[in-house]
Amino acid sequence: MSEITVHVLTESGEKHSLEAPTDMGLSLMELLKANDFEVMATCGGMALCATCHVEILAHTDPLPLPNDAELDMLDTLPSLTQHSRLSCQLRLQESLDGLVFRIVG
Repeated sequence: MSEITVHVLTESGEKHSLEAPTDMGLSLMELLKANDFEVMATCGGMALCATCHVEILAHTDPLPLPNDAELDMLDTLPSLTQHSRLSCQLRLQESLDGLVFRIVG
């Protein structure tokens, strides 16, 4: 089993490091919920609500490109930045190792 580490920066400035398996097909949203972070994820990960919005703060490898459904949902957000993503659409994989982000939605 291969694992990666991602880092969540909280509103208070604390950095939490989370280890995650890459062989289970989990999303970043599922990892956050499993670790008791406040992510509503109202639509259950279908890119229909944007309540799992995160802002990528640092990353070395290119992230997978957002699909059309994610782009459409991101376009509805008043807090959209060029680094916004829906955590439900980011599958945990090797390329996410070292990712630093904050929860927005």
